[in-house]
Amino acid sequence: MATKNANKARPKNALLKSILITTCILSFTVLLVGGFWIFKDMAPRPLEVTDSTGEVIFTKESIMGGQAVFQKYGLMDYGTVLGHGSYMGPDYTAEALEVYTKGMQDYQANDQYGKDYQDLDKDEKAIIRENVIEEMRENRYDKSKDSLVITDAQVYGVEKVREYYHEVFTKGDGWGLKPNLIQEKHMPEGERSWVSKGDQIEQISDFFFWTAWLSSTERVGDDITYTNNWPYYEDAGNEMSFSAIWWSGVSVTVLILFVGIILFVFYRYHLGMQEAYTPGNFPQIDLRKLPVTKSQLKSGKYFVIVSVLFFIQAMFGALLAHYYIEPDSFFGMKWVYDILPFNIAKGYHLQLAIFWIATAWLGMGIFIAPLVGGHEPKRQGLLVDILFWALVVLVSGSMIGQWLGANGYLGNNWFLLGHQGWEYLELGRIWQVILAAGMIIWLFIVYRGIKSGLKRESDKGGLIHLLFYSAIAVPFFYLFAFLINPGTHFTFADYWRWWIIHLWVEGIFEVFAVVVIGFLMVQMNLVTKSSTVKALYFQLILLLGSGVIGIGHHYYYNGSSEAWIAMGAVFSALEVIPLTLLILEAYEQYKMMRDGGVDFPYKGTFWFLISVAVWNLVGAGVLGFLINLPAVSYLEHGQFLTPTHGHGAMMGVYGMFACAVLVFSLRNIVKPEKWQDKWVKLSCILLNVGLAGMIIISLLPVGFMQLKAAFVNGYASSRAASFLQQETVETLLTIRAIPDTVFLIGVAILVVFCIKALFNLRKVTHQENEPLPVKDLALEEE
Repeated sequence: MATKNANKARPKNALLKSILITTCILSFTVLLVGGFWIFKDMAPRPLEVTDSTGEVIFTKESIMGGQAVFQKYGLMDYGTVLGHGSYMGPDYTAEALEVYTKGMQDYQANDQYGKDYQDLDKDEKAIIRENVIEEMRENRYDKSKDSLVITDAQVYGVEKVREYYHEVFTKGDGWGLKPNLIQEKHMPEGERSWVSKGDQIEQISDFFFWTAWLSSTERVGDDITYTNNWPYYEDAGNEMSFSAIWWSGVSVTVLILFVGIILFVFYRYHLGMQEAYTPGNFPQIDLRKLPVTKSQLKSGKYFVIVSVLFFIQAMFGALLAHYYIEPDSFFGMKWVYDILPFNIAKGYHLQLAIFWIATAWLGMGIFIAPLVGGHEPKRQGLLVDILFWALVVLVSGSMIGQWLGANGYLGNNWFLLGHQGWEYLELGRIWQVILAAGMIIWLFIVYRGIKSGLKRESDKGGLIHLLFYSAIAVPFFYLFAFLINPGTHFTFADYWRWWIIHLWVEGIFEVFAVVVIGFLMVQMNLVTKSSTVKALYFQLILLLGSGVIGIGHHYYYNGSSEAWIAMGAVFSALEVIPLTLLILEAYEQYKMMRDGGVDFPYKGTFWFLISVAVWNLVGAGVLGFLINLPAVSYLEHGQFLTPTHGHGAMMGVYGMFACAVLVFSLRNIVKPEKWQDKWVKLSCILLNVGLAGMIIISLLPVGFMQLKAAFVNGYASSRAASFLQQETVETLLTIRAIPDTVFLIGVAILVVFCIKALFNLRKVTHQENEPLPVKDLALEEE
């Protein structure tokens, strides 16, 4: 008896809990210390940039103003700076570097030989080329005076960059950029604006030159540039560093080692979920006996909005795909381009993806709260309605604001109400506040629902507590978006931006998804609670242990320390392991669905969950591993292989999971006799086939071609419009219309299905504060 009591008193999963807490502390410590490195070592923005005589060429105010102009007009949703942004337009850093370098070559050629660089013979070119490289790479920044003196050849390079972009922004770039998008005007005296007073085209030109300067100038006391020699351009002396090659090899080696170790631990200690039923005794689920509350029924309208936003977002994706073939019209209809040019359509495409996926998860949280708490709190339905209309205001208002801001109609309010200018963070600050407030309201709704369950669960690390902790993380990690302002140094702003894209969208959503899947399995009596909690701890250790520091692969070439190449390479490689283990869990889920027979009511949910696991391995794992190797990333950074991984991970994992929770929630609140699984199955098949087709037929082969173009002709050539205009590339991008259409049909079926479901909801069976006859997950298992 004493032994039994001692075992009962021993904390459950104490070792796994300790490892998880330690992993989180160590991982975020490394990430925050790394952020300090970025802040400490980021390229300077000199107060003044002067020539050898002391004449001011441009200032820090001009650099900051140019960055604000870049953001104000949503150009990060058209092209890239330092490799980050969208892929229709050029990488402005690489483009400016090429113009800057050629300007210096012409200046020195004329100074020494009296003719342009292209008119020199081979030996003369070699001399000038080496002289220019040596001159460019010398760091003349004086930290004590916060000033930079540039040579006469570099001054000429600045002038050529300004001339080039004056023509681009007045006449258009001959591809997808509108003429006169940026107005060449001076700000009125006395007006406060993030865009400083002066010629906006000159400011953005100086900003682009500054990024070219930092990408070709060596760090003080080092032999690599601020961007670790990126972008690849031999005429500027930018070639792959030794670290990129070495750490690519190390990351593969470490991956192989840890695969063996982790698989051994996984099977040795039985860290997977175990079935709660015996063969031939599958739990019978009678949906007609399941309780339904008012707030659960009200969650139904969330899922209708989810499907509609999904369809609109997919349509914008189809429009974007078309623009790669016909950049300034839609099948000859120029008015479409005039209203929705590429940068605005791309901003909508990204933001709507976050909106519909997040809304699906919000709706699911609202649905499951009463099941966890065992009752419906008072006025829960009212809070659900308030949150719903807040989301409607957010989506409609932010889309209008983004359009007005990116077109320059909001003046000095572009950052507050319009397009904030960062990819994935297009929302103006006011809309960000509303989004954060909405998530906090949602967390309050969930907490009210599960509060009694939390009190009953004695283990503070139990299943309900894990569900609550993961819910807290959703609004908490979005708050880091508020650390970015237009005046924030580009490199440091990009550091926080990836906290949102990688840690919030990819990391926290994944943690939330893993916990919710475990919860749903236990709720349906398919797996035991004890095995599920143990499996969740193991999976969370792997996810957070690799994923948090793995964010470093986004910092290789944005002006950050070279140390990120090592950390990002190794930990990004390790991210493949937990994703691989999830495919094993998916197979177990498939067996459960099969064991359920024809009467199992959640087949639709399981089809999408299995899809999640497959895309987790292929889209997030395999395709992510491909581009995260530093040796590949050096040439690929900001090319088509990035959206190849992005589509496979974002839609394949988070999109499919959003569909899974949508189907699960609707299945419980729709009249059982009105439910038709065949439409869910058809939608699931079409979505998977369409997504796979986009990647295999179009994005992946174009990405490989672009990678080769960068290797042969330099990075800037792979991002030029001339690359996209090649016949083979155009053919591959045109063929993409087939899988796109298949995908859109799958989305349309889901929309119709959700709308019909809203008209066939069950009736409320339990009123506020009335106990629900559900499985009490707070009870300890023997």
